[in-house]
Amino acid sequence: MTNDNNNRYSVEQQRRSRAENFRLNIRDDYDEDYGDRSMPEEINSYSGQDVKEQIARDSKKELKKKQKAEKRELKKRNRRNRRVFRIMWIVSVALIGVMLSTYIITGMNDLLAINRTDDSVVTVQIPKDPTIDSVTDALAKAGVIGEPGYFKMFASLTKSGDDFIQGTYEMKKNMDYQQIITNLKGNTYRTDTVEVTIIEGMNVTEIADKLVAEGALADREKFLELCASDKFDNDFDFIKDIKNPGERYYKLEGYLYPDKYEFYANDDPINIIYKFLNNYEAKLYTKQAFDGYDKLLSVHKMLEKSESEYTLDQIMTIASIIQAEAANKEDMYYVSSIIHNRLEADEDMGVAALSLDSTKYYPYRSEDKVPASEGANYKSRYDTYSKRGLPPGPICNPGMDAIKAALQPYDTSYYYFCHDEDGVPLYASTIYEHEANLEYIS
Repeated sequence: MTNDNNNRYSVEQQRRSRAENFRLNIRDDYDEDYGDRSMPEEINSYSGQDVKEQIARDSKKELKKKQKAEKRELKKRNRRNRRVFRIMWIVSVALIGVMLSTYIITGMNDLLAINRTDDSVVTVQIPKDPTIDSVTDALAKAGVIGEPGYFKMFASLTKSGDDFIQGTYEMKKNMDYQQIITNLKGNTYRTDTVEVTIIEGMNVTEIADKLVAEGALADREKFLELCASDKFDNDFDFIKDIKNPGERYYKLEGYLYPDKYEFYANDDPINIIYKFLNNYEAKLYTKQAFDGYDKLLSVHKMLEKSESEYTLDQIMTIASIIQAEAANKEDMYYVSSIIHNRLEADEDMGVAALSLDSTKYYPYRSEDKVPASEGANYKSRYDTYSKRGLPPGPICNPGMDAIKAALQPYDTSYYYFCHDEDGVPLYASTIYEHEANLEYIS
């Protein structure tokens, strides 16, 4: 028992001795490597904060490095993009320059007709109410222009697109833009002409209807409005001299000279009226209308020479009544004498009023032509049954024979006339003779 205890003690002693030797060996190795460190390193409570600050500083440095790297990369990329942009910009400018140059050269060639050498004639139809677009389309379709866009630009820049004229034109395919525009604003090359014959005795509304029916006039209301206006006063003295325009239905009545005319299809009413008035002026002021005298004189000069008490406008009013009332040329001079006799008669003769059927419903031809809108009791301002003297103006547009008769009435004692159903005239000096004539033809 004692031996066993002794043995255990001996083994334990050896174990402790070996452990102590091991610790001594470790300590010796430590002292040899790190020196004598009798006191352990002090550790305090601020060590964790220092580490955090150090980590933060390190993170900032890393961030700055990263940002600098990104900036360097961005600069490289921007420099690369700028080089690419410069190249693309140069290429784009070059392409645009080439395209613009091509457009300008091609357009200028078309403008000056350099590239259009074909001198053949084609028909161009300009539509109603023409615009730059519709005119350009018509010209391009006919082969008169080769660059529609350039023509539009030229017409816009030169402000040429506001007054093109509707119609049918014959144009050469080698005309430059200015020639084309000039021709489209005039009637020189128009081919859509309409021939209209205005018959003696037609009034303004009948003439308007005739022009519309023949295709010469599209805007009837504008035509009638112009015939009642002062639009032409500054161009024609015989219109300006009219003294009572406010009393008339149509100021130009009597001055739309009956003749054969050539108008353009759907022509402007102003152009049509100018043609009428120019013709009237030529016929009555410059043409030698009278014969049988020592000198041939115009109507205007003849009126001046006759020392008539009537103005030209009054002569035209008398002529219009003669035109409406007389059965033939010979009858015109008798009717003229009767009108003059009545106008100059003494009041006690009972013939101060002309009492002419042709004036009763003017501006309508007869009672059945009066519109219902005028009412059943329509009364014309021109009615010579209820008013003395001449009506305010002409009731129709007389021809040269009626105008001559108005200026040169026969010298008679007649104050009355009537016609039978065949148009044969009967004249009378007294009311009794006239009543007998009426009974004879009834």
